[in-house]
Amino acid sequence: MSSRNSPKIGDPAPDFEALTDTGQTLKLSDYRGQRVVLYFYPKDNTSGCTKQACGFRDAYPVIEENNAIVLGVSPDSVTSHQKFKAKHDLPFTLLVDQDHALAELYGVWGEKSMYGKTYMGVLRSHFVIDEEGKIIDAHIKVSPADSVSLALQALQES
Repeated sequence: MSSRNSPKIGDPAPDFEALTDTGQTLKLSDYRGQRVVLYFYPKDNTSGCTKQACGFRDAYPVIEENNAIVLGVSPDSVTSHQKFKAKHDLPFTLLVDQDHALAELYGVWGEKSMYGKTYMGVLRSHFVIDEEGKIIDAHIKVSPADSVSLALQALQES
């Protein structure tokens, strides 16, 4: 399931540069030759986001066995990411997307609703990117548990 301006399976993954949880800059293209699970989540330390992050943490040995790394993306700050990462012992990099430019680039910044009010926010999603930088799996508006299992399945099948 993808929104109309999201990259689709077979498309090149849009490259970007972003600030990491260590305050350094990273480019997606730096990971050519490796597979990447790029996942977007709304907010550090909320229940669904914690479940998704801990799911990727628990699956990390299998992810690494499949020549892949994980990059988590949310609008939170470097400091928030550092605390979230330390609290849950996350072995992967979190990226700062405070202006939601990455979420927009991947078509996962959209309308959400809670208690009858609509607002704009990050749609929980993931993209699995192969060694050449092509998207091999994409799920938007995915549940935290399904995100982890679907991404693992894509890594193991390709």
